[in-house]
Amino acid sequence: MADVYEPWRQGRPGRLADEDGRLDGSLPTSMVRDPFADEDAPDLQEVLDALDDPACREIVSALEEPMTADEISDASGVPLSTTYRKLDLLTEASLLEEGLEIRSDGQHASQYSISFEEVVIGLSEDREFTVDVSRRPRTADERLANIWSEVRKET
Repeated sequence: MADVYEPWRQGRPGRLADEDGRLDGSLPTSMVRDPFADEDAPDLQEVLDALDDPACREIVSALEEPMTADEISDASGVPLSTTYRKLDLLTEASLLEEGLEIRSDGQHASQYSISFEEVVIGLSEDREFTVDVSRRPRTADERLANIWSEVRKET
């Protein structure tokens, strides 16, 4: 590999291209999820499992605004150790969204919020069950928070 001159990095030596030919140190696009892309429909069984669980329903009922796991546990009456497992279940089912609460002390915390308005279970023309999760439009602040959350996961 040869050095590559990068004029925007004045006063710094050129960087080498990586094995994929990227000069900017970015991740291959196959590894990075586009936070603006529409999410695929969630798995029917994951949604049914989450909605069938009484603790998951308690958590969803308690989430009036974004909350940390500790706050959710207090508000729902679900033990904290169980709350973490149920938050994973609800997030995997695309019923909750995990964001990041930025704190001035540097001890940032995950916050969870409801990511749906309606869940519809239907029957397709092929007589197979389908699930459709209606989501509310995201604000610019929510989209930016989602991008930062994705960056955090990648680093």
